[in-house]
Amino acid sequence: MTGSAIWHDVELGSYDADLPLWLELAAAGNGAILDLGAGTGRVAAHLAAHGHEVVALDMDPDLLAVLAQRAPTVTTVLADARSFSLERRFPLVIAPMQLAHIVGGHAARVAMLERVHAHLIDGGTFAAALTDPMEALEERGDPFPLPDMLERDGWVFSSQPLSVREDNRSVAMERHRQAVSPTGEIDEETVTIALDVFSSDQFEDEARIAGLEPVARRAVPESPDHIGSSVVICRR
Repeated sequence: MTGSAIWHDVELGSYDADLPLWLELAAAGNGAILDLGAGTGRVAAHLAAHGHEVVALDMDPDLLAVLAQRAPTVTTVLADARSFSLERRFPLVIAPMQLAHIVGGHAARVAMLERVHAHLIDGGTFAAALTDPMEALEERGDPFPLPDMLERDGWVFSSQPLSVREDNRSVAMERHRQAVSPTGEIDEETVTIALDVFSSDQFEDEARIAGLEPVARRAVPESPDHIGSSVVICRR
C-alpha cells in the first residue's frame, strides 16, 4: 500500500457513523451512485457490498488503486471533483467526509456543484457532509485527542492531532504521523491539513448558484474518535 493510502486509512478508515445515511440515500435513489472524493473506498466499498452500483471518483491514483483491489465491482474514475466530465448521469451523487472543505474555497465549491448538477438526472439527489472541526474541538475541551492508530502487516501506524488554528477563513489542522516497522524502525513526519470554514447556509446558497435546490439537512452524530457532521441534501 502506498503512503497516501495508508494514511487515508489511518485517519479516515475507521469512521462509520455516516454509513447508514449513505445506505438510506442509495436505497431511495434506485440506481447508480457517484461517490466524489472516494479515497480508498470507505463509503464506496460499503455501498457496493450492499449490492449498489458505484462509480468512485478521486484525483489520487494511489487511493483508487487500493479501492479497486478492495471492491472490484466499483468503477473507479481518476478525475478532479471540480472539473470532471462523464458520459452518464446519476440519481445520486455523494460527497462524504470533508471533500467540500478541501476543494479550495467558494469558487471551487461552486465549480464542483455545477459538475454535480450536470451529472444528476432530473430529480436526482446530491448529498454532501459538512463539518466544523474548530467548533467541535472547542466543545470537547480536548485539544489533544488520542491518536488514530492502525496495525497492518506488522507495521504500526499512528496519527496524532497536535493543533488546530484558524487562518483567513480556513482551519489548519496539524498532525504528527508515525510509522513503526516490524523491526522497530521509526519513520515520522508532521503534516498540515487545511479545511475551508463555511456554514451550511453558505453551502446551500452556493448549491442554488449551481442550479441545485436544498431540500433537507441530516445530522450525523459525533463518535468517540470523530466529530459530527451535517449532511446537506439537494435536488436537481
